[in-house]
Amino acid sequence: MGSLKAVLKHPDDFYPLLKLKMAAKKAEKQIPAEPHWGFCYSMLHKVSRSFALVIQQLNPELRDAVCIFYLVLRALDTVEDDTSIDADIKVPILIAFHQHIYDRDWHFACGTKEYKVLMDQFHHVATAFLELKKGYQEAIEDITKRMGAGMAKFICKEVETVDDYDEYCHYVAGLVGLGLSKLFHASGTEILFPDSMSNSMGLFLQKTNIIRDYLEDINEIPKSRMFWPREIWSKYVNKLEDFKYEDNSEKAVQCLNDMVTNALIHIEDCLKYMSDLRDPAIFRFCAIPQIMAIGTLALCYNNVQVFQGVVKMRRGLTAKVIDRTRTMGDVYQAFYDFSSMLKSKVDMRDPNATTTITRIEAAQKICKDSGALNNRKSYIVESEPSYSPALIALLFIILAILYAYTSANRQNKIKVTL
Repeated sequence: MGSLKAVLKHPDDFYPLLKLKMAAKKAEKQIPAEPHWGFCYSMLHKVSRSFALVIQQLNPELRDAVCIFYLVLRALDTVEDDTSIDADIKVPILIAFHQHIYDRDWHFACGTKEYKVLMDQFHHVATAFLELKKGYQEAIEDITKRMGAGMAKFICKEVETVDDYDEYCHYVAGLVGLGLSKLFHASGTEILFPDSMSNSMGLFLQKTNIIRDYLEDINEIPKSRMFWPREIWSKYVNKLEDFKYEDNSEKAVQCLNDMVTNALIHIEDCLKYMSDLRDPAIFRFCAIPQIMAIGTLALCYNNVQVFQGVVKMRRGLTAKVIDRTRTMGDVYQAFYDFSSMLKSKVDMRDPNATTTITRIEAAQKICKDSGALNNRKSYIVESEPSYSPALIALLFIILAILYAYTSANRQNKIKVTL
């Protein structure tokens, strides 16, 4: 749960954080008993705790399909990311990966930590995949084949132009959007969305991650590949790593704002996609990550800290997003709030200020025209910090109860072991 200091500063975070903690515990207890499904859901919690939470609300059949889809693509991504594998070995594996998901005996040694476990015991994923309905299997195979081929293409190709950037993001994330749309349709609950809209859902999330993770990626050892397009960053510096240095802070922020402005172009498609969803569980599954993306972009915009440390939404605000996202009206409100926050940070001296404002206002018009903004509680307008003795006492009592409960469970486990 969030730190005590953060909770005291934002006391209305506490209840959403508590609900999030309880939901996480409940999700961990719902791991299936069958060894292969138990492995898959346990692994899902390890490689993406937040994703594991949002898929729990899906109906069981669709939840299983999405779980396996995610793990297959995570395994494919693990092969792509492993810089210790020579290209002449890596490329054929990426291209043939869609065939390996049918093989209960296939595994490949690569990756680190939990990703190594996933690859070493991939037979569990294949076993679970083979239990899915044919429609789900076909969708997963198709997207895995296309993504593997796209990744193989970019093993030996740098991201030079904005078109390259969009193409790479399509292969690694836009195809995820297409695949999820296929799975939703196969479940019988949703229409089959146009590929362009599904692609935008993936690109908006992927571009946000690429922007936010600049420092982590540039400092990674062994050296990680970077996906900021040269067509954008070369307008500001000679080498991409130059943004790390304080002397280049002004240029770094201008490039950052250029990258954020590029990502904003996908908002209209994303809002249209979400507004056309019919199943409430699928809607929340799609909407929560999109709200997190616009919130992260608002924090990153014009923020030199992206090049110096970690920029992300605080856990309490994330908990609020998860707790409050129920309807399309909530999405419109969140996008309006975060885009307003971003707009307030635009410096008209920035080279891309006019384009940034235009894209923000286009998104805000959609939100306002929906008629859903009246009398809704803002995601980001925070209450004033409150440090009343009663609140502090209540928080300490609740924390003490939780600590006592956890300690008692730990002691019981020790006794059983002895």
